[in-house]
Amino acid sequence: MENKENISRFSSCRGVAFEIKPPSTDPFAFAPLSKEEHCDGSKIWLPWNHGNSFRVFPTTDMLQRSMSRTSSHFCDLDHEDHNDDDSKVEVVVEGSKEDLEKQKPVPISSNSKPEQPPPPKAARKQESRLSIILLDQGLFTVYKRLFTVCLALNVIGLVLGASGHFPYARRKAALFAIGNILALILCRTEAFLRVVFWLAVKLLGRSWVPVPFRTATTSFLQCLGGIHSGCGVSSVAWLVYSLVLTLKDRKNTSPEIIGVASTILALLCLSCLAAFPLVRHLHHNVFERIHRFAGWTALGLLWAFVILIFSYQPESKIYNVRGSRLVSEQEFWFTLAITLLIILPWVTVRRVPVKVSAPSGHASIIKFQGGIKAGILGRISPSPLSEWHAFGIISDGKDNHMMLAGAVGDFTKSLVSNPPSHLWVRQLHFAGLPYLVNMYERVVLVATGSGICVFLSFLLQPCRADVCLVWVAKGVEQNFGKEIKEMVSGFPKDKVIVHDTAVSGRPNVAEMSVEAARRWRAQVVIVTSNPEGSRDVVNTCKAAGVPAFGPIWDS
Repeated sequence: MENKENISRFSSCRGVAFEIKPPSTDPFAFAPLSKEEHCDGSKIWLPWNHGNSFRVFPTTDMLQRSMSRTSSHFCDLDHEDHNDDDSKVEVVVEGSKEDLEKQKPVPISSNSKPEQPPPPKAARKQESRLSIILLDQGLFTVYKRLFTVCLALNVIGLVLGASGHFPYARRKAALFAIGNILALILCRTEAFLRVVFWLAVKLLGRSWVPVPFRTATTSFLQCLGGIHSGCGVSSVAWLVYSLVLTLKDRKNTSPEIIGVASTILALLCLSCLAAFPLVRHLHHNVFERIHRFAGWTALGLLWAFVILIFSYQPESKIYNVRGSRLVSEQEFWFTLAITLLIILPWVTVRRVPVKVSAPSGHASIIKFQGGIKAGILGRISPSPLSEWHAFGIISDGKDNHMMLAGAVGDFTKSLVSNPPSHLWVRQLHFAGLPYLVNMYERVVLVATGSGICVFLSFLLQPCRADVCLVWVAKGVEQNFGKEIKEMVSGFPKDKVIVHDTAVSGRPNVAEMSVEAARRWRAQVVIVTSNPEGSRDVVNTCKAAGVPAFGPIWDS
C-alpha cells in the first residue's frame, strides 16, 4: 500500500487525477500537517501562485479526496465540490500583523456572476459521458435527422424496387450499394470537406447573408456524420437485397460472385457494428483498426466483384474480361472514385521532425514547421497503420505551427514521458467546426482546458471574424506553460477572458458564455469542452436566444 503521508492526489486541467509527490517548489505543494493540526478543525492555508493571495479552506476533509473527477476527455474541468454548503472560501492578503487585524476576509470574485451553491452530492444525478453523448444531446438533433432522412430515402427506394415500381433499382441494386459507399466516403474525405468548408465560407461569409441561413449551414456541415452513418447502414441493406436477387437467379450467376458478395456484406456489417457508439466509445482503437483494415479488404473484394459480374457469361459458364465492357458500366466508375478517395489521404502521409516540450506532466506542446490558417486541424500518429490522433493547430500563419496535447491517453502520456523526435503526419490538414468561425462577423469562442488550442490561431493571425475568447482552465501557467499564457496576454479584457479555476474557483461557464455573447454582440458562440460542458453552454446560449455550437460525438 502506498504511503499516503507522502503522496497527494492532484488533477490536471483535463480532469485527470494523478498521484504525485510534490516538490517543495511546486505551486501546488503544501506542508504536511501535524497530528494536532489535522484534528483541530482549524483553517488550512494552500498557496496558489497568484501574487500575495491565498485560498483558505475551513476544513481538512477535502485533502482526503481527489480535487476533480477523472475523465478521458481533453477539456474537462473540476466537477467535484470544493466546498460544502456550510463552507466559505476566503482570500486573505499578506501584510503586517496590524494590517491583518484590521483587514476582513474578502470573498473570491470571478469574471462571471457569483456561482450558485451546488446541490448536495446525494441529490446529484450521476451521468456517464456516454449517456450525455448519446441521449442528453437530444433525440432530434441535426445529426440524427440527417441519418433518418438518408436511411428513409434508401428504404423508399428499396421498397419501390422490391415491389416492381422502380425497375432500375431492382436491376442495379449493387450499384445503389456502391453509391452509398461512395457517399459515406465523401463525407469523411478530408480533401473534399476542405473544399466544401472553403466554399461555404466564401459564399456565405458575407454580411448580406442572413445569420439564420449561416447557422443552418453550420449545423449541416457539423453533422455530416449523420449522412455517413446513414449511408453505411443503407449500403448493407442494398447489398442484402442484391444478394437475395442473385440467389434467386442462381442459375445465371457463379459461386465466386456469391462468395465475394457475401464476404463484402460480412465486412460491411462488421464495420457498422464496430462504429456502434458503445463500441466506438469504449474501444476506439478497435473501431479505428476494423474500419481501416476491413474497409481496405472490402475495397479489394469490390474490385473483384465488379470484374466478376461483368465478365461472367451465364451461357458458357466462363469469365471473359473485357476492358471496353468494364469502362462502360457505372459500377466501375463508382468503384474507381471510391479507390481514389481512399488513397488520396495516404499520399500525403510523411514522417517529419518535431520538437516536443512538456510544460507540466499533464500536457505537451508539439511543434512543426510551416504556417497554417486559423481553424484548421491536423492528424498525427506514432504508427500510421495503427492509430491517428486529431488536434487543433496553433499557428500565426507564418513559419511554424504547434499542437497542445493533454496527457490523458497512452499516446499523449508518452509524449510527456518519452518525447519523440519524429511523428507521422497527414500533410493534408482538414477543416472542422472552428474553421466556420470565418463565416461570421462577431463570434464568442469558449474553451475549457486544452480545448483552447484550436482557438488560439484566431488571436495570433488576422481573420475575418472579430472574436472574443473565454478560456476556463486550471493552473494556466503551471499546466500549459509560459508560452501559452503569453499567447492570451496583452489583449483587452473584454476580448480575452481567462478564468483560472486554481485562483478564482470553478465558475458557471454557461452563464459566462451568455454574458460574453451579449457584451460582444456575438452572432454565434462556439464552444470546445467536455460533452457535459458543451451541452450546458449550447443549451443555455440557445435558451438566451444566442446560436451556439459545440463538438458532437461524431463530428
